[in-house]
Amino acid sequence: MTEKIKILMIDDHPMIIEGYQNTLQFTKKSKQELTIDIANNCDEAVKLMDKSISLQLPYNVLFVDISLPPSTDGSMSSGEDLAEYARKVLPNAKIIVLTMFNESFRIHNIIKTIDPEGFLIKSDLTSRELASAFQAVLYNPPFYSGTVNSHLRKTIATDIIIDDKNRKILHLLSQGIKTKNLVSHLDISLSAIEKRKKHLREIFEVRDGQDETLIDEARKKGFI
Repeated sequence: MTEKIKILMIDDHPMIIEGYQNTLQFTKKSKQELTIDIANNCDEAVKLMDKSISLQLPYNVLFVDISLPPSTDGSMSSGEDLAEYARKVLPNAKIIVLTMFNESFRIHNIIKTIDPEGFLIKSDLTSRELASAFQAVLYNPPFYSGTVNSHLRKTIATDIIIDDKNRKILHLLSQGIKTKNLVSHLDISLSAIEKRKKHLREIFEVRDGQDETLIDEARKKGFI
C-alpha cells in the first residue's frame, strides 16, 4: 500500500532545496509517495501551512532552515520562530531543523524550544545523511547529526537559554530600534526591558554596556 507523505521545505537558497528534493525522491522507499512544497521565507511557509490545515491535508514533515529572513510583519525573526509556530498549528508534523550554527548553546536552545525530530548541521550534511535522517524521522525519531550529538554529549557549564522575549529584544536592537522604543514592540515595561538587557549582557559577557557590542556577540553566537 502506498504511503503518501506531504513535505514542506523552507530554505531561502533554491539550489539547496533542489538538492534536498532530488535526494529524497531518489532515495525514497518504493511504497512512499512524496509531495514536496517549497517556501523561501517565513511568510510563504506560514501561508502554505495555514492552507494545508484549511484543506485538511496537513504536512507530515517540515524541513526548516534556521537562518531565514524575518517575516514582513516582524512577528518571526528566524526559522526558529517559524518552527515554534509549526509546532502549534501542525502538532503531528515531524520537524527537521537545518542550520549552519554549531555552537553548543545554540544547539541546546533549539532542542529546548523546538525539540525537533531531526536536527542537521548543514556542514555535516551529505545526501546519504539526509536520506537516513528522513527515514529515521518518519519511523524512529529523533535523528541528530554528528555535530549535534557530540555537543549534546559535552556537559555545558553554563546552559545559555535565550527565551522568546530576549531573542525579540536582540532582533529589534539589531534593526536599529532604540531601547526606549522597544516598549511599543513588546508587551513589557521599560524597566523589565532594561532588566532583560542587563541579563543578556551578563550572558554574552558584554563589559562595555554598549548595544552594538551586545548585538555583535549575539550575532557571533548565532542568536540574531
